[in-house]
Amino acid sequence: MFIENQQYCTFQLEGLFFGIEVHKVQEVLRYQEMTRVPIASRVIRGLINLRGQLVTAIDLRRRLGLDDREDAEPPMNVIVNTSDGAVSFLVDEIGDVIQVTGEVFERPPMTMGAKLRHLVHGVCKLEGQLMLILDVERAIDLEAD
Repeated sequence: MFIENQQYCTFQLEGLFFGIEVHKVQEVLRYQEMTRVPIASRVIRGLINLRGQLVTAIDLRRRLGLDDREDAEPPMNVIVNTSDGAVSFLVDEIGDVIQVTGEVFERPPMTMGAKLRHLVHGVCKLEGQLMLILDVERAIDLEAD
């Protein structure tokens, strides 16, 4: 499969390297205080106030079926624009914006776990590592599981 050159905002989750198309990212922020949402899915960690706008914070570790964070470092926020408005993805660490050529893009391998494979629409083979391309719309669709 070939796609044009694309820029990705990168981040880490439990040692995995992810990317989101940069045009979908509104901003990245340090940890923000959250208000818990009663009776919400455990994937939703709360609401943050982003300059007067309430934004749902989704814990990507939980969404991807990974272990909860153990260390004292608070998560970072990647604010993305979706069809439902702004949403915050809680991640371990923010990386750089990188440009990737289409030749390194492939479909997720069948050896990848089903839950992760469902939320990733491709992988990019980079020097020394794989970047998993997160499908933002699927990641926010908690009803699809």
